[in-house]
Amino acid sequence: MKKQAAFVASFGDNVLYTASALEKIHPDIPIVILKTSSCKLDFAGYPDWIILNFEPTSPIHWLRSVFHLAISSHIFVDNYFGFLAAAPFRKEVARVQLWHAAGAVKKFGLKDPSIYYRTPRAQARFQKVYQQQTHVVVGSEKMSEIFQQSFGIPAERILRTGIPRTDFFFDELTQQIVESEIAYHYPVIREKHVILYAPTFRDDQMHVSKLALDLEKMYQAFNEDYVLFLRLHPAIQADWTNHYPDFIYDVSHFPDVNHLLMVTDILISDYSSIPFEFSLLQKPMIFFAYDLEEYSRTRGFWENYENLVPGPIVQTTDELIESIQNQDFHLQQIEEFAQDWNEYSKGKSSEQLVHALFSPSEQNSPSGSLEG
Repeated sequence: MKKQAAFVASFGDNVLYTASALEKIHPDIPIVILKTSSCKLDFAGYPDWIILNFEPTSPIHWLRSVFHLAISSHIFVDNYFGFLAAAPFRKEVARVQLWHAAGAVKKFGLKDPSIYYRTPRAQARFQKVYQQQTHVVVGSEKMSEIFQQSFGIPAERILRTGIPRTDFFFDELTQQIVESEIAYHYPVIREKHVILYAPTFRDDQMHVSKLALDLEKMYQAFNEDYVLFLRLHPAIQADWTNHYPDFIYDVSHFPDVNHLLMVTDILISDYSSIPFEFSLLQKPMIFFAYDLEEYSRTRGFWENYENLVPGPIVQTTDELIESIQNQDFHLQQIEEFAQDWNEYSKGKSSEQLVHALFSPSEQNSPSGSLEG
């Protein structure tokens, strides 16, 4: 085993911020990025990093990936990975969960209602994966409590350093660069306001030909002053026809949703985790929960949905249009929401995480308790 950091990237943004901070603070520690097929980031611009495709379909890369997992002192993951259940890591190896969401609306992990229909063998595998995690990074006490229940882990495994990718919301120079790049591709945003519709993934919508949102009504109501950006889940194959190309823009291909949030004036979401980070910008959001009752029954919420979300809840396109036209935005609630869910994310999360895991005391015992 050597002092080395291996990152398994499914989403990639938390990985990118953490690895960048590690390279800056400890340039002598090798960095290996193991990319899954779902990861949109290419990690370009980091020539000293080893980038491998973490897929069995790439045999050479796969074998090299397993090798690096076996010799690295620190393993970072940003999602649920079943291989953890079968990986015999040494006791002293730090296995860090960089979860891909800063907050949670719906239940997951051991609290997901669907787990009760899984076989005992599957449930045991889930628990093995969660128990492999020596550290789980959080941005708030709210999320700390959720992880302890979802993963069945003790409080001492919670690492309260903040969510790495939220550092972006405190970096004004990078924000300006990002806004300029998006405006270059979509110059219309210099003339009109942006509504971003980013619905969460639903298991029964792998192939979408019609969205729940009535695009024609949205066009009639807002085309003069707004454009509508659509951010669909990567698993969805959208084959609907865009009849309003001067109003509707599909931005699903953008690798980092936080970049899109910088140019967004109004967010339309439902049960996604995007609002937890968007709240840092103190901008309006509306919750288009057209299937609220069904979704609540099948997925389950951590708390009453009406009390949790910081904005009006609508169930039809007409109600949504009315809320925007009436400027029915709950800005005070958004501010409180941001404070509750981002209490440890203050712009230095990546740096704090690296210091916590690679400080002299932790280098000798990387799997030790880190609560502060």
